This record gives sequence, C-alpha cells and structure tokens, in this order.
Amino acid sequence: MIYHLVGETDVVVLLGALGRIGERNSAEIQLVMTNYFGKRDTLEPLTRTELLARIDANDVLLLDVRPEDEYKKGHIPTAINIPLADLESRIESLPRDRLIVAYCRGPYCVFSVEAVALLRAQGFEVRRLEDGLPEWRTAGLTIET
Repeated sequence: MIYHLVGETDVVVLLGALGRIGERNSAEIQLVMTNYFGKRDTLEPLTRTELLARIDANDVLLLDVRPEDEYKKGHIPTAINIPLADLESRIESLPRDRLIVAYCRGPYCVFSVEAVALLRAQGFEVRRLEDGLPEWRTAGLTIET
C-alpha cells in the first residue's frame, strides 16, 4: 500500500510529532537542541500568542529571514523580509528602539537563530518566534501574500 498526506497541515503536524519524538528519545538530538538552539538563544522564544499581542500593540518589528521567494509566497502579516544572507548589509535599516522578532521555516530552522545572534551582537533587542510560518498557517492564522 502507498499512503500519502493531503495538505500542508498534515505534513506540519507529522513533522512536529517526529521532532518531539526525536527530542524525547534521542540523546544526540537532545544534545544538538541544547548546544545549538539553547545556548544561542538565551532568551526564551516568543509564542504565537505573545507575538499576536505585541503585533496588536504595535510594539514589535516582525522580521522574516527566509529567502525572498518564500516570503512572497506567504508571510505573517506586518512582517518585513530581510533574508538572512542580506541581514548584515541591511542591518542599519532596522530600528533600535523596538523589539525585533525573527522567524523562518519552523522550530528547527536555523535562520532565525542566526539572525537573533547577529542582531544581538549589534546591540538590538531581539527574540525569535518559537515556531515558523508553517505552524502559523496550521494554527489557522492569517497569511499575507
């Protein structure tokens, strides 16, 4: 028999479940998560709920660090796009008086972790979204194109 998943929601849910199983059952995955994500992201990531409240209060700059073609296909409303590869050269265009929240493809995507590290090293107040666009969409939240 051949099985296939129908729709992005099924894929996102499956990948999330596989990730949680791996984190729980594999010492190597736990070590990578702790050493890479944990040590590089000393502030707790923002939840979707926290981000929505900050967007409503207009006190956050939402930064999508995925490649431009992915951003054009869909992004979180109010987000600006500066791909990680371009971030260092465009850093002066970012405000220093607002919290910046970076996001990318999901909880295991390193783009947002790298963006947070780069921006913090330059003195910005920055956090990352705990997940990414696929999880945002799966939660039924609005996407802009």
